[in-house]
Amino acid sequence: MKLSEKVSIAIKNDISSGKLKIGEKIPAEPELMELYAVGRSTIREAVKSLAISGILRVQQGFGTIVASKIKEEPLSQRLRRAEFEEINTVRALFEKEIVRLACANRSDADIHQMHLYLEQRKAAILSNHQKKCADADISFHISIARASGNLVLAELYQNFSTVIREFFRKRDQDDIGHFKQSQASHEALATAISSQDLPAAALLIQSILDNNY
Repeated sequence: MKLSEKVSIAIKNDISSGKLKIGEKIPAEPELMELYAVGRSTIREAVKSLAISGILRVQQGFGTIVASKIKEEPLSQRLRRAEFEEINTVRALFEKEIVRLACANRSDADIHQMHLYLEQRKAAILSNHQKKCADADISFHISIARASGNLVLAELYQNFSTVIREFFRKRDQDDIGHFKQSQASHEALATAISSQDLPAAALLIQSILDNNY
């Protein structure tokens, strides 16, 4: 995340908390530079982006004022701005819990769906189709979430998966090496869940997470 984006978030947080109020003038550039420990160009870029979005308004001869309240930002948008380390930490929490619950609650239909997506994943690898690999991979993990038996958790994971899909797109581009290397571990994970072998499933999902697969 760029420095200017971090400053923009900090200013928005001050508006949301009431520290800066509608119609109130924000601190001058030198104060903002000292407050956020950044240079003048970063402050100007942050203020410009907030002015474009209508949150701030520059008044000639007076300064920059708070023009509007902060609207609640959709979770999906906030996730897209998050650092990869933060996303990966949340992903690990999700994956470990859905695997644990899936081992206990999976049905034959759930297992069938998992293997269906694994076949699609394998076919996409063989045809060297990165997007289809990513789609099948995400669908496989969503099928585990559904097998957990917890509908709220499954829905949360499905929404979160859009961010993971974006990560795959940026990381892999046209390369499917990560998918090829992890196909066997994904197949073993499905087998462990099918057998309700939680220790094996836990080790496999940890390996997948450790390797960012």
